[in-house]
Amino acid sequence: MPDILIASDAEWLHREITSVLSSPDTRVRSVSSGPAVLPAARQKLPDLAILDLQIRNMGAMAVALELRLEEGAGRLGHVPVLMLLDRRPDVYLARKSSADGWLMKPIDPLRLRRAVAALTALTGGGTYFDPSYQPNPVAVSPEPQTVPSGTVVDSGK
Repeated sequence: MPDILIASDAEWLHREITSVLSSPDTRVRSVSSGPAVLPAARQKLPDLAILDLQIRNMGAMAVALELRLEEGAGRLGHVPVLMLLDRRPDVYLARKSSADGWLMKPIDPLRLRRAVAALTALTGGGTYFDPSYQPNPVAVSPEPQTVPSGTVVDSGK
């Protein structure tokens, strides 16, 4: 039975995640502040911690770093971290804080389930990176282009 710990000060986010992940074989716990994550993890090591980037006094980045420091010191086992991000540039923060995965808000239920399946220790652990953070690809024409002055610009081929 996977044990999932949610950390956010937004009650709507707790409700949304719980409604997506609730099942007879999944336990979902919630804390409403960053400093409450470590004691909850010490009480029972979760299979996954879902951390909201924006928590009033200690957000996901600080919580993830704290979990990694405790793990490195041998005081806590590994807790996979799924970080909930607000915008594309926040991916930098998720990477720097050693998050095992991230999702962009608003939460897509299918992506959330995929992320949980990929990150939980029950499936061997792993990573999950929401592809929606990546910029849209731009198609570049291989043919020479004409600029307004009438000169032809070589495309480099």
